[in-house]
Amino acid sequence: QVELAESGGGSVQAGGSLRLSCYALGNFFSLLVMGWYRQVPGKERELVARISPGGGPDYADFAKGRFTISRDHAKNTVYLQMNTLSPDDTAVYYCNAQNVRDWTVYWGRGTQVTVSS
Repeated sequence: QVELAESGGGSVQAGGSLRLSCYALGNFFSLLVMGWYRQVPGKERELVARISPGGGPDYADFAKGRFTISRDHAKNTVYLQMNTLSPDDTAVYYCNAQNVRDWTVYWGRGTQVTVSS
């Protein structure tokens, strides 16, 4: 069982930066593909970025060049550094984990990111 706890959301002006953190409580962090998704009302949840246990990242097109995902195995934590934010990035951001052995999926409760123009 894995529990995910996000932090770091908030409000920022366009052009600003935020760093999201997601702590994974459990003993399987090294087996988890960790990811960040986001969702706005009325739209489907979409992938922002994900990172494999070995550290290989994968980004949505809108995140490339602006967002950086990273993970710290010693802290069981994944980060999402978001730069050059725009109002279009306003959403609830969710941490996601997938166990590579059985593909069980876990979700955090989400953290709100609001970017004002």
